[in-house]
Amino acid sequence: MTTPQGIEPQYTLLTAVTRLDELRRRESLAGAGSDEEALDRAELLELLALSEVVARKAAYGRQLTVRAAREAGASWSRIGAALGTSKQAAWEAHTRWIDAQAEAYGKPGQMGFDASDAAEARAVAGGPDEL
Repeated sequence: MTTPQGIEPQYTLLTAVTRLDELRRRESLAGAGSDEEALDRAELLELLALSEVVARKAAYGRQLTVRAAREAGASWSRIGAALGTSKQAAWEAHTRWIDAQAEAYGKPGQMGFDASDAAEARAVAGGPDEL
């Protein structure tokens, strides 16, 4: 069975996007009348799973970049603006991500943050009004 968890280790963000683009291109051509390009059931399920993998990897990368921006001295106002949201929403999304990483630690197939990493990430995040 094709699941995001099953295929995620096989792909980097770039390779997942490339395969996703290939499948979407074929799907769109099939809609234009080219049956040769039509996706079968397995490929359609792969397309769905890849969509989730890309979303997860992009979200993880975004939060790593938020952390790097904070470490470089960026304020939550500037980070929120770069994300097209408020400083409060940006900070809340980042702290939820930190909490999720702490919860994932030690679970099979997940890296996560140990207590020390989570504490360091929370210190870097600070509060929404800092900086």
